[in-house]
Amino acid sequence: MGDFPSHVVSMPARPRFGRTRATAFAVFAGALCLMLSGATSSPALRSPALLIAGMRDIPSPPTGTPWRPAPVDANGLSMVAGADGRRFVLHTAAGERSFLPGVDLGNTTPGHVPADVSISAAQYRAWFAAMTWLGIRVVRIYDIHPPAFYQQLLAYNQANPDRPLYVMQGVSLVGDAYIKQGNLYDPQVTEAFRQELKDATQAVSGQLARTSLPTRVGGEWTADVTPWLAGWLIGSELDPAATAASDRKNAKAKPVTGKYFRSTPEATPTERWLANRMNDLAGYEAARKLSQPIAFVNWATTDPLRHPEEPLRQEDQIQLDANHVRPTEHWPAGTFASYHAYPYYPDFLRYEPGLQGSGDPYLAYLKALRDHHRDMPTMITEFGVPSSIGSAHNGPLERDQGNHSEVEATRMSAGLLRDMAAIGLAGGFLYEWADEWYRYSWNTVAHQLPTRRQLWHDPLTNEQYFGLLAMDPAGGTDRSTLLDADGGWPATRVRARVDESYLHLEIKLGDSRPGSLMVGLDALPSLTGTPMAGSADHRPDAIFALNLVGHTGQAYVREQLDPLQLDGDVPDSARAQAPDGWRPFELLVNRPQTVPSTGARMPIEMQNAGLLQYGGWDPAKGGADSRALWNLDDDTLTVRVPWAMMAFADPSSHAVGVPRAGKLTTQRSPGVTVNLSASGKDQEIGQVTWDDWNRPAATERIKQGAEQIRDAALAVTSD
Repeated sequence: MGDFPSHVVSMPARPRFGRTRATAFAVFAGALCLMLSGATSSPALRSPALLIAGMRDIPSPPTGTPWRPAPVDANGLSMVAGADGRRFVLHTAAGERSFLPGVDLGNTTPGHVPADVSISAAQYRAWFAAMTWLGIRVVRIYDIHPPAFYQQLLAYNQANPDRPLYVMQGVSLVGDAYIKQGNLYDPQVTEAFRQELKDATQAVSGQLARTSLPTRVGGEWTADVTPWLAGWLIGSELDPAATAASDRKNAKAKPVTGKYFRSTPEATPTERWLANRMNDLAGYEAARKLSQPIAFVNWATTDPLRHPEEPLRQEDQIQLDANHVRPTEHWPAGTFASYHAYPYYPDFLRYEPGLQGSGDPYLAYLKALRDHHRDMPTMITEFGVPSSIGSAHNGPLERDQGNHSEVEATRMSAGLLRDMAAIGLAGGFLYEWADEWYRYSWNTVAHQLPTRRQLWHDPLTNEQYFGLLAMDPAGGTDRSTLLDADGGWPATRVRARVDESYLHLEIKLGDSRPGSLMVGLDALPSLTGTPMAGSADHRPDAIFALNLVGHTGQAYVREQLDPLQLDGDVPDSARAQAPDGWRPFELLVNRPQTVPSTGARMPIEMQNAGLLQYGGWDPAKGGADSRALWNLDDDTLTVRVPWAMMAFADPSSHAVGVPRAGKLTTQRSPGVTVNLSASGKDQEIGQVTWDDWNRPAATERIKQGAEQIRDAALAVTSD
């Protein structure tokens, strides 16, 4: 990359698969050599799970009772799992298991989008071992994964016959053509999905070969994982408006009277279409003499219950009911009701009287779903809270959609898993296994360049932080000195580095420490304005105002760059106070709403995401808080500034977001100039620069508090 002046912080060049993967492969290869050479160690010490940082701090799993599959024969079909009334039964060597603690696994890694094939065989191998180490018994995938997934799952389960990892295979709708056309019955939509169902049955049985396309993974699948196939989840979270349109267009759709699934007289056209697809899938599996429980994906937005207190019409516009899709006697494994349900959304969780008096509205809602399905199992196949700085919604009992530390988020999710088992649900699947950088949230998506979102990791976008496995940024590891001046005040030395999430500063304070300090950050030299109170510097575009005594802090952004301008009308009365020309860094978490049943007007809701958390963030040290952004250790002040708090729409291309007439435009930043202000005095520091990057680097780490998930998973299975 050439030589750079001493003040430059550069993003190092990345090999095709990143430094992290090369390192992980080297460690794994070394461990494998020890095993093959006859080195003695316990099975726990040989586990590839220990290649993941933080896993060694979690005690090895107990021996417990075996989960080896013990399939039964029913109507000439082999069945390892099935529905028995409200019970979901997994047949194992130790008897019937009736609650499944699971986790959802996406198909991306940092720097990639779902269409890419990016998870390596070594990662699958380590992840499967880590999942079972944490008491997880089933991994749910949304689509056909690359052949490596099935090969590594087969190898893992053959090597660990008593502690296998079962799979819940998903098959999503192919594309979004049904939304554009408002018609699930469109022949192209239907045939594409039927083909994907057929391909999925061949993939899990190791009998698929297909070419890659922009919307699908290709390859040759040779591993048969059907002995551990716990069930199927077909379809996607359906768009309410498109579903309503499809129902209108297909009001005369015929009832389904398939050999394996039928629709009831009450079934809507959408439910009939789903019944037909479930019948298709059952036919493909029955041809292989197999039967597994089949369900369709549903979520709180389209649940079968009515919610008259829900302020947003689209969140109660359509009802999809698993009770209206029934298995016949020819499909012994049966069906179940599956829901994606979170404790903070939709808003009926906060306003519905029948839920409020219970003490826990979310738990009351899950009970209502369970009670609605009186003769089939009910399973929550997505739940959890994210460990992000930014939030997107407020929930009852402070289980919000973000603004949780890793320890707090895992504690909440572990508690929810225990609750699900206690009320008689069939399983709970934590969303999700690994953080996915490409994801967006409704309240930050307008602030970002969409085509490069996967190249950086935004702590303000909660959807990127649901993982139990952290994907930490690893780029820009070299530090550069911006300032080194004996006797300087307030700082004598400042060092900086950048990575895919933050600009990091290490500030050595002088002998006479100020009580408060402002860190000025100038991303666009062409933009100047009113100085922050206490400074004469017109240049900074963002400010970290720190109280070094009280350990409080606030992030501000220059008014012209305030990203909230991109989110519609946010009245000044809803904003926190700030000096003239500046705005506190805030996120919109709910627009004003009216509760339909009462007419009550609910005000706009904001999160002061710029309220800077104090403390350490190193997970290797006790008391760390993953949300902390600054810390003072004797005379050394460390600060990490999220790119979004400096108005970057994409740091990988130096793009700063500049709102114009409510639309996002961008300007290229030459770098970030840092200055310090204290007691009315401004101190010039220097400029941090870096190269554009197109291949981010990341390291894997199990999140703090993961042992709480493990303890809950073991408790609900009595292992």
